[in-house]
Amino acid sequence: MTLRTSFDGHTVWFVTGSQTLYGEETLRQVAEQSRQVAAGLAGLPVRVEWKPVLKDTDNIRRLALEANSDDSVIGVIAWMHTFSPAKMWIAGLDALRKPLLHLHTQANVELPWETIDFDFMNLNQAAHGDREFGYIQTRLGVARKTVVGHVSHPAVLSQVESWQRAAAGWAAARQLKLARFGDNMRQVAVTEGDKTEAELRFGVQVNTWGVNQLADAVSCATAAEIDTLVDEYEDRYDVAPELRRGGDRHQSLRDGAAIEAGLRSFLHSGGFGAFTTNFEDLGSLTQLPGLAVQRLMADGYGFGAEGDWKTAILVRVANVMGAGLPGGASLMEDYTYDLVPGDEKILGAHMLEVSPSLTTAKPRLEIHPLGIGGKADPVRLVFTADPGPALVVSLADMRDRFRLVANVVDNVAAPDLPKLPVGRAVWKPQPDFATSAACWLAAGGAHHTVMTTAVGIEVFRDFAEIAHTELLVIDEATTVRDFHSHLRWNQAYYRLAQGF
Repeated sequence: MTLRTSFDGHTVWFVTGSQTLYGEETLRQVAEQSRQVAAGLAGLPVRVEWKPVLKDTDNIRRLALEANSDDSVIGVIAWMHTFSPAKMWIAGLDALRKPLLHLHTQANVELPWETIDFDFMNLNQAAHGDREFGYIQTRLGVARKTVVGHVSHPAVLSQVESWQRAAAGWAAARQLKLARFGDNMRQVAVTEGDKTEAELRFGVQVNTWGVNQLADAVSCATAAEIDTLVDEYEDRYDVAPELRRGGDRHQSLRDGAAIEAGLRSFLHSGGFGAFTTNFEDLGSLTQLPGLAVQRLMADGYGFGAEGDWKTAILVRVANVMGAGLPGGASLMEDYTYDLVPGDEKILGAHMLEVSPSLTTAKPRLEIHPLGIGGKADPVRLVFTADPGPALVVSLADMRDRFRLVANVVDNVAAPDLPKLPVGRAVWKPQPDFATSAACWLAAGGAHHTVMTTAVGIEVFRDFAEIAHTELLVIDEATTVRDFHSHLRWNQAYYRLAQGF
C-alpha cells in the first residue's frame, strides 16, 4: 500500500522543428542529428522519447493533442534544428497543455571553421531557427523554460533535469486527491483557501471526510497488521524501552500502529496522495496521529496539519520532485528564534508531524504528553534534520491568486534538546534573519511550509512557471527594498493579467 513516488512510467517527448524547403537529404540529416541530441539526454531521471521531425502545421497540432491525451507524457522538449517558420507552430502551441522546455542547442559543439560551406549552414540553423520559435512562444504568451547550450554540458543537463522534476511535480498535482479529516483549525486564517480554484489551478481534488470514518478504518486494523508494524518500528528506530514489547506503555505503540494501518488503508482505498488532520477534531481516535503521519510523509504522501490542505499539496509535490535524490520533504513550521546578534537561527518543528526523511540518523521512537487535543499521549519519532542546504516554501491564497513564497535556508547542527521530544530542524535563513523575516511577513507567507532538503529553488521556479503561479523568492541576493518593489509590481501584474 505504498504510494508511488518515482518517475517510472513518465516520459518527456523530444520534438524537432524543420520544414520541407531543404529537401529529403537535409531532412534525413536533421532527423539523425536530432536523435543524437535526444540521446544526449538519456541519463536524466525521466525517459526522453524522440519523435519524428515536424515539418508542417497539421503534424505539429496533432502531436500536441497526442501529448495532451497521453497521461505518461509529462512534458515536451522542443528544438528548432533548422529554420522552422513559426506560424506553423501557432495551432500546436495553442493546443499544448503539457509543460514545455525550449532547448536552444545545436548538433555540434565546435564549428569546423575550415570546411564550413552553405550545406553546413543550411543544416545547422538553430541559432536563428530557435529565435523564430522564441518569438512565437512569446507572442502567444506560452509558459516555458528556455535552456541554452550543448547537451554535453553538465549545466544544460542540470537545468533540463530541474524542469523534468518540476514537470513530474505538476503531473502529480494534476492527479492528486487530498482527504481532509475534519475542517481547518478554528479561527486560523492562512489555512483557509478556495478549494475550487485550487482544483482549477493545480488540478488537486480537495474534499472532506469525517474523522470518525478514519477511526472506523483504524478499528479494522488486525492484530497481524499491528504486529508487522511494531516489528518494523523496532527494526528501524531506537524504540524507547517503555514502548517495546513487555514495556509499560507498549499498548500506546500498538495504538499508534493501528492508526498507521487504518490511515494507510483509507488513503490507499480512496486513491489519496495527501491528507490533513486537525487536533481540534480527533473523534474517537485514541491519540493524535504523529508516528503514522511522519512515516507516511517519508513514503511520499503530502500532509498538512490543522486542516492545512495547501501545505499538504506542497509536501506531496516536493516529495515527487525530489524522487531519487538524497533528503526529503516535510511539513514544517517556524516555531521560535535564537536571536544572538550575528548568529540568528530559527527552530522549526510541529507538534509531532515532521518527516524523518530530513535525517540520515536513526530516529528515536518515544511517547510524551501533549497538552492539546485532549487525547492519550501520542507516540512520535524524535530527531533533528541533517545540516545542509534546504528550502522552505509556503502556499497562500491571496484572494485573487495563489502565492508561493520560498526562502533558501541552511540547516545547521542543533545543540542538545533533551526536553523537546519532536522532529525538528534548525536553520539560518538567507540572506540573513532580519531580511528573511521582514520579507516573508510582507509577502503574507504562511506559517506552515514544506521543507525540502532534496530539491532547490530552480525546481520550484520551474514549477511556478508551469503552474502559472506567483513565486516570491528570498535568497542571498534579496534586499527588503527590492522585495517590496517586487510585491508592488506583482500586485499590478497579476491583477492585470487576469483581465476583466
